Amino acid sequence: MDCGTRTGGLHIPTSRQKSGEDFDIIIGFLGFWAVVVFGVTVWNELTGGPALIWAMGLLAVCLLLWGMIRLRAKLPARRGRREN
Repeated sequence: MDCGTRTGGLHIPTSRQKSGEDFDIIIGFLGFWAVVVFGVTVWNELTGGPALIWAMGLLAVCLLLWGMIRLRAKLPARRGRREN
């Protein structure tokens, strides 16, 4: 048993891996809400409802998503991948 990398059969991620995984979670969260807000915006456009606020919210979510993807790309590659 590796004393430094495993404890009780569970892998303890390093800080680099954890930060990358946190970015992935945030990107997924923002991507989900981008799809939801896009759907609401399209629905309001088609039904004649007020869509400007929704469109501005969609722009904000898309900009945040773009920024998070750019930040995620600057992180080093994960080191904890399984070797085959």
